[in-house]
Amino acid sequence: MSHDNRYKTVYPYEIRQGYSSDGHYVLMLAEPKQVRVVPMLIGPAEAQALMLAQERQPTRRPMTHRLMMTMMEEYGLTLNQVAIERFDEGIFYANLYVSDGFNERCIDCRASDAVTLALLAERPILVAEGVLEEAAVPMEAIDGGAREPAEMKTEELERLLERYEEEENYEKAAEVLKEIERRRNEKGKKSI
Repeated sequence: MSHDNRYKTVYPYEIRQGYSSDGHYVLMLAEPKQVRVVPMLIGPAEAQALMLAQERQPTRRPMTHRLMMTMMEEYGLTLNQVAIERFDEGIFYANLYVSDGFNERCIDCRASDAVTLALLAERPILVAEGVLEEAAVPMEAIDGGAREPAEMKTEELERLLERYEEEENYEKAAEVLKEIERRRNEKGKKSI
């Protein structure tokens, strides 16, 4: 599958505990400029796997997703990308695009597994534009807007800065830039 205009690249913005008592979590997939977010309900085991992959935490024994990546590597397969291609009756449908160097195969999988494998393989996570139109919500709808800059990761701040500059919202851009520079100065002091 080639990346075309019908797909947007997203990244895991946040994983939060759900608001219901059933122990579910919500995975938020965001566009790079944080305009829209796709909230996806996942179970506790899926949330744990995603967090381990995101934080690159080693485990004493291989977890399922790490095992799958090792098996693909052992058999000469490469995960090219993952795509969330459909949203139907509250369920996200995803595919893994795997190559042996000659042919690319499309493998059906759960969306949470696709995201976890993409994180482990450092591959793009694509979402079909139709899925975004149906399932995404404006970033401002999440907690009444974005978090404070001090609560965000540096890479999130850089994307947010780019968005504010494009929107010509220089007041907010200056606030974000101030936090980025504070972190750079703090990091520079630690390396001395």
